[in-house]
Amino acid sequence: MSQFRESGSKTTLSCYFDDPELRVAGRLDYDSEGLLLLTGDGRLVQKITHPRFTLEKTYRAQVEGEPDDKALEQLRRGIMLKDGMTRPARVKLVTEPDHLWPRDPPIRFRANIPTRWLELTITEGRNRQVRRMTAAVNFPTLRLIRVQIGDWSLGELKPGESVKISV
Repeated sequence: MSQFRESGSKTTLSCYFDDPELRVAGRLDYDSEGLLLLTGDGRLVQKITHPRFTLEKTYRAQVEGEPDDKALEQLRRGIMLKDGMTRPARVKLVTEPDHLWPRDPPIRFRANIPTRWLELTITEGRNRQVRRMTAAVNFPTLRLIRVQIGDWSLGELKPGESVKISV
């Protein structure tokens, strides 16, 4: 779990970091993977997470089915969700990332239903937003990887790897 406080039997960041000053700047839901930023700078956390700053977050999403132009255009215009209209997203079809690590547990596989990868860039960070957006256009997300937050990029980092940077 991308949080420091205990969460039942789930592994949290406190198992890896022993620094009471660290905060997560943009959590990931339990089923998502990818870039996490940890900092002790409260102002930076605010700049990364607060919607008024419109910091871009980019994800690669493996979706069930093959999204058509209509679905992509809906995502680009914004999607009406239960908690309101999303801001427009930048979205495009992409090839499967070539440096992916194995998913544990693996995504569900259906031989008769193809999957495609999307790259989506959003400027909000609502709860499970990308998953809810793709589901709203009838292409549910099977795997979601955050690859960039603002100028910070996942690059070639693998699960569990970290790099310390100065800002």
